Amino acid sequence: MVGGRSSSPKWSADFCSCGEDPLTCLITCCLPCITFGQIAEVVDEGRSSCVGQGCAYGLLMLVTCHWLYSCLYRGKMRDKFGLPAEPCCDCCVSFCCDPCALCQQHAELKARGFNPSKGWIGPPNAPPRMPPSMSR
Repeated sequence: MVGGRSSSPKWSADFCSCGEDPLTCLITCCLPCITFGQIAEVVDEGRSSCVGQGCAYGLLMLVTCHWLYSCLYRGKMRDKFGLPAEPCCDCCVSFCCDPCALCQQHAELKARGFNPSKGWIGPPNAPPRMPPSMSR
């Protein structure tokens, strides 16, 4: 505790503050697979694609198991940034209101300087290729 206040990390957006970004809210309510794919690509630091993750989420929606996949990525994101399980555990949040959870995660990434709509912009994941002339 510093100065009587807790220094633990907090979510930058409230769970039910979807209306603060109307475009993301609209996309998430109509096509949540797009928002999920964007979040997953950034959380995975480009090791997975937005399209691939969005398609997997969409297929899981057909059998109403998408919330489990969303729960997994919410947990990854919380671990990555040290965020608390609020307002309750990841599975309950994803099961009860996945669109709100996705909007909150999207807003968190934006608040941390990422632009999920543009995908992962960071260092390349593959090691640099050696030119043929630089053999051992």
